[in-house]
Amino acid sequence: MSMSQGGFFSTYSFFSDAAGVAGNLLAFVLFVSPIPTFRRIIRSRSTEQFSGLPYIYALLNCLICLWYGMPIVSSGIILIATVNSVGAIFQLVYIIIFIIYADKERKIKMLGLLLAVFSVFAVVVFVSIRVFEPPQRQLFVGYLSVFSLISMFASPLFIINLVIRTKSVEYMPFYLSLATFLMSLSFFAYGMLKKDGFISQKLCASVEKAVARVICMMDTALHRTDRATNL
Repeated sequence: MSMSQGGFFSTYSFFSDAAGVAGNLLAFVLFVSPIPTFRRIIRSRSTEQFSGLPYIYALLNCLICLWYGMPIVSSGIILIATVNSVGAIFQLVYIIIFIIYADKERKIKMLGLLLAVFSVFAVVVFVSIRVFEPPQRQLFVGYLSVFSLISMFASPLFIINLVIRTKSVEYMPFYLSLATFLMSLSFFAYGMLKKDGFISQKLCASVEKAVARVICMMDTALHRTDRATNL
């Protein structure tokens, strides 16, 4: 290998790792962005009109992506495992708080969904180890991670109906959507540079959904500004 080739590969590795680190940092911003929402829930002792489903989807996605990033499934993408292990802890804490302050009906529903998440994850781990060898194992878990990530980023889109109806972005925080968009771009670049089609494919889909959320919120905010100006 020539020195120029060595320099190219070291530069290539630097940029791929930098994209991964940026994705991790932005993912942390994404994970902590619901904290104001849960402060409000704790202060009011009510979940109000907030939905717990995005956190259920997020927990399932973090668990599956954590498993996908483990060396027993994939090699060379340990950053995916580290960020999703942190994400899983955050989502579990949010879900527990939501269950504590939810009404009885929603409490039972969330407990059932939480049990379902851990059951599904246990089945995924068992099947991927017992049924599939390493190359097929990565494909199996990779396809599941694509589906789970798309579900996670699509779940807040259900709130768009409430945003449009009330002309308020109160229940869809802007910084959560912006952090989602930036994190998705970073990990999309990371997946492309690592030549991991599953990472780039699923993050491409999440970029589209994050853009839709940001556009919706900006449009709603502009309408509110115009209406205030005309009063």
